[in-house]
Amino acid sequence: MPRFSVVIPCFNQGEYVNEAIASVLNQSCDDYEIIVVDDGSTDQATVTVLDRLDHSGVKLVRTSNQGLAAARNNGITAACAEFILPLDADDRIGPAYLERAGAILGSHPEVGFVYCLAELFDGARGKFYLNNASLEDMLWDSRVFCSALFRKSDWAAVGGYNSNMVYGWEDWDFWLSLLELGKTPYMIEEVMFFYRVKHNSMIRSMTLDNKIAMHQQLYNNHRRLYGKIDDIDFEKYHRRRGTVRYKLIEHIKKLMFNARYWNK
Repeated sequence: MPRFSVVIPCFNQGEYVNEAIASVLNQSCDDYEIIVVDDGSTDQATVTVLDRLDHSGVKLVRTSNQGLAAARNNGITAACAEFILPLDADDRIGPAYLERAGAILGSHPEVGFVYCLAELFDGARGKFYLNNASLEDMLWDSRVFCSALFRKSDWAAVGGYNSNMVYGWEDWDFWLSLLELGKTPYMIEEVMFFYRVKHNSMIRSMTLDNKIAMHQQLYNNHRRLYGKIDDIDFEKYHRRRGTVRYKLIEHIKKLMFNARYWNK
C-alpha cells in the first residue's frame, strides 16, 4: 500500500496536467499513488489527454462536473494511502516535498497539515511569502495554499472539503476544520511548491461580493473558532491588506458583534 496519495482534480486543464503529474513522478520517494479526478471535463483536448492517462499507471476517476471541493473529496475517497496531498492540475511540487512533509506528519501526531514556501510562475514570478500560520492569521487570511499534506483519517473526521464554498476558498475552510480538531499547522521553510498564476483563475476572478459571501460562509462554518478571537488588531490587517481586505474584515467584525449581542 502506498504511503502517499496525490489527488489531482482536473476540469478542462489538459494542457497542464502532465506537468503536475511529472512533478510527482520526480519525487525522491516512490511510495505514492497518483489519482487524477476528471471533474466532467467538456474540452475534447483535455478528454483525450485524460484518456491516455487511463493506461499509464495513473488512477483516473471520472465524474460529472461537481466542483473543486467535490472533486477533491471524490479523489480522496478513492485513495489508498495514509497521507493525502491535493495538487491542482496546473501546479507543481518540488522533488523532496512528499518525503520531507511525510517525515514531519509521521512523527508529529499533533500536526494536522504540513506546507512549505511557494514560488509563482507563468503569469507572475517571485516568491509566495507565507508565515507560520497562527490561529489569528488563519481566521482572517488564507495563509496556506491547497497543496499541504494531511492525514486521510483527519479528512474523514471533519467530513472532507465543504461544498458550500461555491466561489472558492474550500481549502482555507478545510484547514480551519483541521484546526477545530485541535491540530496545528507546520511550515517547511523551503520552496517546494510552485503555483501557476493565470489571469482567468477562479480566485483572481472572484468579485468583492463573492469574497464577502465566502468570508461569511467561513464564519458560519467555524463560529466556535471565530468566537475565540475577541481582541484582534483589525488596524494591522487594514494597513497590510488595503481597501478590499478592510471591507472583508469590517463585514466579519459586524457578524461577530451581532453574534455576541444576540447571545447575551
